[in-house]
Amino acid sequence: MSGRNSPPAPRILAWPGDAVSQAPVLAAAVEALRAGDLVVLPTDTVYGLAAHPDFPDAIARVYAVKERPAEKALPLLVSGAEQAASVVQVSPAAERLMARFWPGGLTLVLPALAGDATLAVRMPDHPVPLALIAALGAPLATTSANRSGQPSCTTAAQVLAQLPTGYAVLVDAGPSPGGQDSTVLDLASDPPRVLRAGAVSADALATVVRLSG
Repeated sequence: MSGRNSPPAPRILAWPGDAVSQAPVLAAAVEALRAGDLVVLPTDTVYGLAAHPDFPDAIARVYAVKERPAEKALPLLVSGAEQAASVVQVSPAAERLMARFWPGGLTLVLPALAGDATLAVRMPDHPVPLALIAALGAPLATTSANRSGQPSCTTAAQVLAQLPTGYAVLVDAGPSPGGQDSTVLDLASDPPRVLRAGAVSADALATVVRLSG
């Protein structure tokens, strides 16, 4: 039996097939994000744990729920190259890579528009995050919905087994079709280097940009 002070269980919302039925699911997720809560959602790679990027307390909760090391910044899911250009400096190499691999499993690390920091951005190839980004009117600060160091989750059931609480809404759209984390490419270094191997191979990347090593 759950204790009196146990965290509340998330609302589990199935993703329906028609736009009319999807609207209340999106509304619930947007309401949670704008209230500073967290949302779990499927992507084309794996399930993600998302927060509104403008809410520092929500970002901090992502780290706490996931037990993620503080030095690892959260990537942003964006609606495309135009939205990416609102938060990062898009180089010619980034433009070529976005045109070739977006939407899809390639995360690009680029200099932020403000300050000396870098940001990681990706356009997912999945209707749920794209619809949620559009409804929210902002990118999603998102990381894989799993305990840090544990396998990434490709189904809602796997998420619940690792992360039963800590977020307000879980959108269940069935298995993530890719089943593999995105490739992370650091374009802030010269030459670019792969920080994490994943859905897009180094050989495929090398047809567009020269890689280190």
